[in-house]
Amino acid sequence: MTLYAIFDPQPGKPALPVAVPEKFSWLAAVLPPVFFLRHGLWLECLAYGLKIVALVILAGFIGDDAALLLYGLLAIWLGFAAPGFRRHGLSWRGWRHRGDRIAASADLAQLEALS
Repeated sequence: MTLYAIFDPQPGKPALPVAVPEKFSWLAAVLPPVFFLRHGLWLECLAYGLKIVALVILAGFIGDDAALLLYGLLAIWLGFAAPGFRRHGLSWRGWRHRGDRIAASADLAQLEALS
């Protein structure tokens, strides 16, 4: 069972509610740009790109092993922070947080939110 944050669409727009799971995101940890672009998080994708450029420049000073370790820590942090990024992005685009649901899957959480 997973905790899902339920978001309703903007008033006047026909769309289903979105269920954001509160769990580790492997997509965000392994392929952060794909995760960011898939969920419309353009500024976060740009910030990630700038962090990678800074890490590549910094690798010349701290060494390749330390830079690889820092990249690994960044990837793990992104995996855990992914639900927060999605919730913030939905709120910023005008979606309203309806509440939280505990369900076995995102589809069941959406179905429960509709009733």
